[in-house]
Amino acid sequence: MNAYIPTHVAIMMDGNGRWGKQRGLTRSEGHYAGAQAMEHIIDASIELNIKVLTLYAFSSENWSRPKDEVNYLMQLPVKFFKQKLPEFQKRNIMIRLSGNIDELPKRTKQSLIQAVEETKNNTGIIVNFAFNYGGRADILQAIRKIIDEARNEQIDINQVDEKLFRNYLYTSELPDPELVIRTGGEKRVSNFLLWQSSMAELYFSDVYFPDFNEQELCAAIREFQRKQWTKHSELLS
Repeated sequence: MNAYIPTHVAIMMDGNGRWGKQRGLTRSEGHYAGAQAMEHIIDASIELNIKVLTLYAFSSENWSRPKDEVNYLMQLPVKFFKQKLPEFQKRNIMIRLSGNIDELPKRTKQSLIQAVEETKNNTGIIVNFAFNYGGRADILQAIRKIIDEARNEQIDINQVDEKLFRNYLYTSELPDPELVIRTGGEKRVSNFLLWQSSMAELYFSDVYFPDFNEQELCAAIREFQRKQWTKHSELLS
């Protein structure tokens, strides 16, 4: 690919449970397959020179799922980072988090914090895990911070604009995504990066995430490039 590559790609990794059920497996086994696919997508993103990759790993709505499934999803980061963190270090990958991790089980929270801390000085691709994340909650927590600082006279509420507001979001230090991908056949944004993705291109794939590979990612980026070229051509005409 010689055309423009989006700086920040965000992926809603949907369809893991249905992928497992389709194969006579448990939903948890589907999530395990999704974690393996996630590794391949990180590899592909590095090859494509994507600078930031955000992965919707656990939404704030996922707590309503069956208890066994939620417990497995809480254990998955512990196992994943225990196995993969040394490799991420060697490959200069920086791990970031977006979401309310204070509500997570202690071991899950510790594994996520450790991954961020141990890779904070890396300078390669940023892999941002949206964990216990919800777009509405993100906006609300930003508003609460602004109100608190205004009450304490740390900021002038009349000076709050879009540029200042984004500094209070979970993704404050990241560029907004240019391309948001959802796998699994559903065509909705599901409370994902609502503020940040307001100008992003949306791409919906029917492929369940465990089967979403480098070829599928490239197909999404080619569609992104086609749309960008069309917009550019219209501006020139």
